[in-house]
Amino acid sequence: MIGGMQRSTQRGHRSVPHTADVRIEAWAPDREGCLAEAVAALVETFADTGGARPQADTEFHLPPGDDGEMLVGLLDEVIFRLDTEGTLPLDCDVRATEDGGLRARWQSTSTDTVELVGAVPKAVSLHALRVGPDGAGWSCAVTLDV
Repeated sequence: MIGGMQRSTQRGHRSVPHTADVRIEAWAPDREGCLAEAVAALVETFADTGGARPQADTEFHLPPGDDGEMLVGLLDEVIFRLDTEGTLPLDCDVRATEDGGLRARWQSTSTDTVELVGAVPKAVSLHALRVGPDGAGWSCAVTLDV
């Protein structure tokens, strides 16, 4: 349970007001679903992707690490591609790999095709990072520097 919040759905995410940065929370029945929800939450803090059409497929591998490293690595990749390519993910899918790492896939779209509705994140903060199993599956919370 995140901060005593009653969750009405098995899987989801939200942003939480926070000074000078943005805090996101995500949850799902399993770790990979939780990490994919965190990607969606990150994107929703600054972009309205409602009418966006996929333009390319993106796939990358994260090496084995602890759950916090995996979450930060995944979100860092989103921010890196945003900065270097001007792209952002739609419909992220995260799967465990045989080596203990993760494979992330998503369809991406250009930031030119979406409405920017908030400050674009610059980095993932390690302060108060939380990810792990909870009573309803998995949950995570992370702060984004904007």
